[in-house]
Amino acid sequence: MSTQLRVLIAPAVNKGHEEVVLGTFERSVEGLSRLSAQAHTNVLHLTRGRSWTGLRGQVGRVSDPSSPRRSVVVYGLGSREEFDCRRLSNWLRQVFRNEMQGIFRRVAVILPSHESLDGSKCALRTLTELSLANYLYEDYKSKGSEKRSIAMTLIPPEDSLSSFRKAGKLVPALVEGIRWSRDLANTPPNIATPEWLAEQARRMAKARQMKIRILGPAQLERMKMGGMLAVGRGSSNPPRLVRLEWGRGEQVIAFVGKGVTFDTGGISIKPSRSMDEMKYDKCGACAVLGVAKATSAMNLPFRFRAYLPLAENMPDGSAYRPGDIIRSYNGKTIEITNTDAEGRIILADALAWAAREQPDQLLELSTLTGATVVALGHHAAALYTPSQELAEELLVAAQESGEKLWRMPLWEEFGNDMKGVHADLRNAGGRWGGANGAAAFLSNFVGDVGRWAHLDVAGTAYRSHDTKDDPGATGFGVALIIHWLLRQAGKT
Repeated sequence: MSTQLRVLIAPAVNKGHEEVVLGTFERSVEGLSRLSAQAHTNVLHLTRGRSWTGLRGQVGRVSDPSSPRRSVVVYGLGSREEFDCRRLSNWLRQVFRNEMQGIFRRVAVILPSHESLDGSKCALRTLTELSLANYLYEDYKSKGSEKRSIAMTLIPPEDSLSSFRKAGKLVPALVEGIRWSRDLANTPPNIATPEWLAEQARRMAKARQMKIRILGPAQLERMKMGGMLAVGRGSSNPPRLVRLEWGRGEQVIAFVGKGVTFDTGGISIKPSRSMDEMKYDKCGACAVLGVAKATSAMNLPFRFRAYLPLAENMPDGSAYRPGDIIRSYNGKTIEITNTDAEGRIILADALAWAAREQPDQLLELSTLTGATVVALGHHAAALYTPSQELAEELLVAAQESGEKLWRMPLWEEFGNDMKGVHADLRNAGGRWGGANGAAAFLSNFVGDVGRWAHLDVAGTAYRSHDTKDDPGATGFGVALIIHWLLRQAGKT
C-alpha cells in the first residue's frame, strides 16, 4: 500500500486525533500529562500490570473514554540509558508502518522527554527519516499501490518544541533532495543514460536558476579529458560531463559525484550475478544532484559548484582495454590494468577540473570499490581526507544525520601501490587494500585543495534487491552533507 504521509508538529493532542501513541521506558511512563484524565488512568493500569515491562517491541492498547473513537497505543522503548536519536527515529518508523495497516488517518505521537532530543540536530534527523518512511519507487509499475493518507502529528516535550519547529522548516527541502536522488538512482539503465541524467540536471538548473554547462564528446575531446572519453567509448550512449553552479557567498564548495549509469566492467567484465544492480553505480552523481536541489531551496551563505562525470561502461569493439594508456585532464597518464576500475578514471577528469577552479573545499562521492563493502559492510561509508579538521566535521555530521562514516588511511604506501610501469599511474593495484589504493589514486587529481574528502559509498548507496529492508537506492550522502553545511552556516 502506498501511503501519503504528512508530518506535523504540535504542542498538544487535539480533538481531531483519532489515535494517540506514546512510549514508555522500562521503569517510567512518558507523556501522561498530555492525555485526558481517563486515558491517563487506563495507561497506568496497563503499565503497572505484571505483564508490562517496557521492553523494546512491547505494544499495548487502551481506550480513551474522553473521546469514544480514540484509542491510546503504548510502546515499550527499552532502557532510558540506551535510548538515543537513532532509537527515536527507528521507533517512529515502526509506529508509521503499524499505522499503515490500521484505519486511522490522524495520529498523534507523544515524544518522550529525553536528553537526546535536545537541540535541532536530532529533530532534523528524526523528521527527515520519518518523512522518508513512505518512500516507494513505482514509476514503471503498470498499476500503482492502493493509496491512503496519514497525518502524523509529533508532540515533543515543551523544551524541545522550538527545536522541532525550527528543524521542520528545513525538512521539506532536505527530503525533496533525498527523494529525487533516490528516484534518479532507481531509474533503470535503459532510461537513465548519461544524456538522460544530464537532461535531468539541466531541467533542475533551469527551474532553480543555476548555471549549467554540459560537455559532450566533442567538448571533452577539446578539453583533453581522456578518462571520460576512454570509459565512454564502448557505449552507444556517449558520455557527458555536467558542471553546475549556484548560491552566493565568498566561500566556494565543490562537489563531484561519480555517475556510471551502468557498469558491465567493460572488457574486464563482471560476473552476471547481481549485475542488474550496477545501475546504482551512478549513486554518487545522484546524491550530488540531491544536494544541489536541497541547498538551492535553503538560504546558505556559500557558492556551490558540482561536477558530474556521466558514462556507461560497456564492452564493445571500441571499448578501452587493459594495457591502454590514457591521458587525464591534468596531464597525468594512466595505465589501464582493469577496465572495471572505471569510476576513478572519469573522476580523475572531473576532480582535476574542479581543482583547477580552486574551490575552498571539495567533496567527492562515489560507489567506488567493493573493497569498501568488504571492510565496512552496508553499515558505513569510507571517509578519506588529509585534513584532520574536515574529517572531524564530517564525522560529527555523520553522527547527527545518522549516515555513518568511518575514516580510512591515506598513507604514502598506498600511493606507491598505484604508480604505473609505463605511465604515471595505474588504475588498479593489487588485491589488498583496494579501497585505500583507489583513494590514493584520486589524490593525484585534487591539485592544491587542502580541504578535500573522498567518500566511498559503495556499501551504503543502495540496498540489494534480495533484502527485505526497503531495497533500492538510499540517497546516502545527501543528509550527511546538508548537516555538514548547516553546521558550517551556523543554522543548527
